[in-house]
Amino acid sequence: MKRPGKVALIVALTLLGGLLIAAGVYWFTRNYHRVDQTLYLPPNGEAAYNPLYALRKALEADGVKAQSRQRLALDAHPPGPRDTVLLFNEASGLDAVQAERLLDWVEGGGHLLVRTPPQRIWDGSPDPLLLQWLGVESTDDSSCADLQVEGQRAHVEFCRGRRFRLHDVEPELAWGDLDAGYVYARLAHGDGHVDVLADFDFLTNQGGAGNPFGDPLKAPQGGLRDPPHQALARQVLAPNYGAGTMHLVYAADMPSLLRTILFRGWMVWLPLLVALLAWLWSRMQRFGPPLPAPPMDRRSLLEHVRASGDHLFRYGRGVLLYIAARQAFLSRLRRRDPVAAALAGEAQIQAVAERLDIPVETVRNALQTPSTQDKAGFRDRISTLIQLRNRL
Repeated sequence: MKRPGKVALIVALTLLGGLLIAAGVYWFTRNYHRVDQTLYLPPNGEAAYNPLYALRKALEADGVKAQSRQRLALDAHPPGPRDTVLLFNEASGLDAVQAERLLDWVEGGGHLLVRTPPQRIWDGSPDPLLLQWLGVESTDDSSCADLQVEGQRAHVEFCRGRRFRLHDVEPELAWGDLDAGYVYARLAHGDGHVDVLADFDFLTNQGGAGNPFGDPLKAPQGGLRDPPHQALARQVLAPNYGAGTMHLVYAADMPSLLRTILFRGWMVWLPLLVALLAWLWSRMQRFGPPLPAPPMDRRSLLEHVRASGDHLFRYGRGVLLYIAARQAFLSRLRRRDPVAAALAGEAQIQAVAERLDIPVETVRNALQTPSTQDKAGFRDRISTLIQLRNRL
């Protein structure tokens, strides 16, 4: 190809490539456009373990003095006459002294909020002393209660809490009835009030534990984010709202190590589990009927000696075995009775017979070399020599 033809081909390929790139850019700009997405990260810091963090921040934003802590600590943090104490966890952790101090404080004008114990697998656990002294008895009913706020969709509340009944006490405010049980009741106690609720989930940051595998593009729901819950929280905290300090007492709700590993470390343990199962599969025995164990290596000296003797006797070399047995007898005779061993012939036979107190003929036969074909005589002489040797 001439040089002008090569130049024309290169120019044509360059133009074709430029057209393809321009077409790709045009198609991309026509079908795709930039958008903004909001990713909702899981809570961190204090919000990760304090379920009442959002409530405290909301109260502070409304000009109400609020503080949250993990323990009641009446000695270190005594509540004032117009303060409010919210015991987020069940009151079973209060002893008689603490319960009595709380009720005495309520009589002076305080506002106490408590909840019934949550549902448990086992039955028969008594109610906390504080609830017993207030005439509150928990039931096993956990049915929901309808909540309707003007301008909002219908809600249901207290679906995970235990309803309760009241004995010998008339509530100022109540939600529920005596037959099905109450989910909320406000009891007058001296100059103060005690609010008993089935659950406090509407006061939490996100309405309880969230789903770790939830959609990160969807805004968290529940808790104080819902307007009906905000209205309900304002009504519940009404008696001393703005008059004193709000003491929000909670127990640190940290997830267990096993739960954290299960839900947040699956990228590590799942491949390791698959690798472990694959290794076990490769190492396991094959399927089918059981096979007998292979014979073990045998290293018994007696078996080797016996096999060597059988081999010599089978091939007509039994005389060597007899000579070895007679030499072993004579060697011990030289050590035990040198005088008899120094004799020869019939004199030696007589001396051995007298020493061992056996017939002379037996000793004579034992010391005579047997014929190769006489198998019975071979066995008898070998056996006799071993007995004579052992008796020396």
